[in-house]
Amino acid sequence: MCVHSHPSRQSLCKTGKGHWCFIKRAPELSIEQTTEILLHLSPDEAANLKEGINFLRNKKTGKDYILYKNKSRLRACKNMCKHQGGLFIKDIEDFDGRSVRCTKHNWKLDVSSMKYINPPGSFCQDELVVEMDEGNGLLLLELNPPNPWDSEPRSPEDLAYGEVQVTYLTHACMDLKLGDKRMVFDPWLTGPAFARGWWLLHEPPSDWLERLCRADLIYISHMHSDHLSYPTLKKLAGRRPDIPIYVGNTERPVFWNLNQSGVQLTNIKVVPFGIWQQVDKNLRFMILMDGVHPEMDTCIIVEYKGHKILNTVDCTRPNGGRLPGKVALMMSDFAGGASGFPMTFSGGKFTEEWKAQFIKTERRKLLNYKARLVKDLQPRIYCPFAGYFVESHPSDKYIKETNIKNDPNELNNLIKKNSDVVTWTPRPGATLDLGRMLKDPTDSKGIIEPPEGTKIYKDSWDFGPYLKILNASIEDEIFRHSSWIKEYYTWAGFKDYNLVVRMIETDEDFSPFPGGYDYLVDFLDLSFPKERPSREHPYEEIRSRVDVIRHVVKNGLLWDDLYIGFQTRLQRDPDIYHHLFWNHFQIKLPLTPPNWKTFLVHCE
Repeated sequence: MCVHSHPSRQSLCKTGKGHWCFIKRAPELSIEQTTEILLHLSPDEAANLKEGINFLRNKKTGKDYILYKNKSRLRACKNMCKHQGGLFIKDIEDFDGRSVRCTKHNWKLDVSSMKYINPPGSFCQDELVVEMDEGNGLLLLELNPPNPWDSEPRSPEDLAYGEVQVTYLTHACMDLKLGDKRMVFDPWLTGPAFARGWWLLHEPPSDWLERLCRADLIYISHMHSDHLSYPTLKKLAGRRPDIPIYVGNTERPVFWNLNQSGVQLTNIKVVPFGIWQQVDKNLRFMILMDGVHPEMDTCIIVEYKGHKILNTVDCTRPNGGRLPGKVALMMSDFAGGASGFPMTFSGGKFTEEWKAQFIKTERRKLLNYKARLVKDLQPRIYCPFAGYFVESHPSDKYIKETNIKNDPNELNNLIKKNSDVVTWTPRPGATLDLGRMLKDPTDSKGIIEPPEGTKIYKDSWDFGPYLKILNASIEDEIFRHSSWIKEYYTWAGFKDYNLVVRMIETDEDFSPFPGGYDYLVDFLDLSFPKERPSREHPYEEIRSRVDVIRHVVKNGLLWDDLYIGFQTRLQRDPDIYHHLFWNHFQIKLPLTPPNWKTFLVHCE
């Protein structure tokens, strides 16, 4: 995992005049780098390396590596896909002897350049250092910072019963009592996420707002709306606008859209990665970045009296795969289904049978990956969370029926088959007493379930107010002028990429919306042709519900609301994932929305 400093990253504060402004934080102190020998080849083994791709294994550790040889030039990496940790094998479609294929999702890596070629323009593989030793053998070295949580280590102290309690509220939201301090993770407790696509599966405890208001600090892992919930924070800000909210120093600020949201929060604290944040003499926490999506995803270690709680949230490879072992409590996502793929795709191979088999296979892979991770890290207790959502709006019935998610009990049973880790499937309002559970996992008071008769699953959702906000965008004055199309995509700033996209505004059933827009965008030169160009080009057709696409366009929001929120239907030819395109519209759009006021003035 490469860690880069971002001197332009900023935190937020409010001026005396009531306006939000950006405050640059102080530069971080560097962390000493260390070198680890991952593989040592003898002189004979080094001499017998063939030209091209060599698959290597450290017999002592069982770890696999790839070394690419081109005459005297050597490049090496771990045999581990950056997407979800799959193993690479020989690519039978490669006639040049430079690429390998992942066994999980068919991602392809050109090891001569260490760039992924499927999906094109996506990631670069982290390289290892190749050095020759004094005897003409070869060393594969990894340069790493030391595990930051090992700085200023603390020995675990005895915990009194009731001293550390973890209460599950809903989805990824936990309420932690840590001595006389309270900390809350990722409060999504009301309203939808991803425009109107996700709704809470569990009924939060009735006192959820009081619990938030009692918190001494809140951690929000990333900007996705099932973790950063503006409807929830709006209710909190009405009573405690100054509550300290901590976020990691991600490339795209977690609260990039705070001004636009209208939520009045005044105490957002942006902290550097890998540095202990001291709350009191017994409590500290450290935020870490994701190895796959460091620009937006984070995870956290909370430590109280030497006992660590690890929350990896949604990270694909938290901290690049380096995590503390034998923590007191670990929690992570488990469910899958947090993507429009493949449910929203059609044409070609995307039959209902293919989708069902793909979803079944991917969910099983995720379960096995999580079980292996828990087995490797050996926490005392493991809790699956951050996957309790449902596509409850009637218009999304197809998605709800198709997007099958993992069962937390199935994961916990798999973990228990392979390890002695204690597992906890949380229910809203259930409380785990960490002191009791560490002393005796069979203690009947170790986990207090909610009172009998407590409502666990939601059976109704208040769609009206949120759909009203979305529907208001349909008749906005902006869309009376077809020139909004050029204005919007010029603002978006994505071009010089050979891709033609047809955008179609639709009704609830993804049929063309009467009077809606249907247009082409050629991203090679950012033009808007009437017909597809004659040159060879990849093509995508994106049908979007008119209320959501216009709300996204009007407010300069990220396309996660469309894609992760299941508000599109897609076809593509050829069947290639265009990482640069989707990454731009899901992560890299400008931080401020289009200037529609100026646009309308010029339209008069």
